[in-house]
Amino acid sequence: MHLGTLTLHVHLPGCASLKQKRSRLKPLLARLQREFNISVAEIDYQDEWQDALIACAFVSNNHAHTQRSLQKIVAWIESSWPDVDLIHDQIEMIP
Repeated sequence: MHLGTLTLHVHLPGCASLKQKRSRLKPLLARLQREFNISVAEIDYQDEWQDALIACAFVSNNHAHTQRSLQKIVAWIESSWPDVDLIHDQIEMIP
């Protein structure tokens, strides 16, 4: 079993309230879960209006497959969500 985590620091320009942030972040999290069959949650910056730290977890039976799948998530966000700025991403493999 191979577990990989992906941490994404995203910037949501134009958000002027937490309610507006949630309305933009919630569809992204739901779509990530549906598209990639991963566990996903906002884990930090909950009180910030324009920033969010998102964690994604992926489990498979192959190390390379786990790594590739998490890299595809980063590329997908950059191409499919132009209104979300990806500030930093980090992939960690857990043995």
